[in-house]
Amino acid sequence: MTSVPEDLPDWEPPLTGTDAEQVVAALDRQRATFRWKADGLDVEGLTRRIGASTLTLGGLLNHLAFVEDLYSGHELTGADVDARWHSLQQEGGWTAHFSPDATPDELYALYDGAVSRSRSRIATALAQGDLDQPTHMGIPDVGQANLRRLLLDLLEEYGRHTGHADLLREVVDGRVGEDPPDEWVPPWRRGG
Repeated sequence: MTSVPEDLPDWEPPLTGTDAEQVVAALDRQRATFRWKADGLDVEGLTRRIGASTLTLGGLLNHLAFVEDLYSGHELTGADVDARWHSLQQEGGWTAHFSPDATPDELYALYDGAVSRSRSRIATALAQGDLDQPTHMGIPDVGQANLRRLLLDLLEEYGRHTGHADLLREVVDGRVGEDPPDEWVPPWRRGG
């Protein structure tokens, strides 16, 4: 991968590189920003709401963990969705996505594990082919999406929910900013 200059944080996408490097790096930047927005909160912080909205940072952690597993598993290769997500795929499951019954430690571990699995699965797919390779994701009677489309859809999902996380975190404790501070280390770089 094209390296990022040493004076920039490791989630900063490279200025040059292949299409795959650029897309994956942009996705990692969104993952880092989202995780920083949700980082270090207790139950109260993870369940805080704004106005009439039912969105919470804990709900977004749970939802994006599911999305990471769905896209990097079933949508990428056709693999069965892990049993932990079956209840979320049933009627009324969207409510469960955003109202998880889990502790902060469980939510962080769930999300961080899903991101780790997803990063590994995507790296494996890219080692086997380029962004034009077909995936299992598609539209019946239209066709299958390629890996580029899958990654761009995942990036779009993060763009939407990172914006939600911006607003929610500001209400919790005033944390604002486009990117994490340079000294912040994303969980996938913490070695744990």
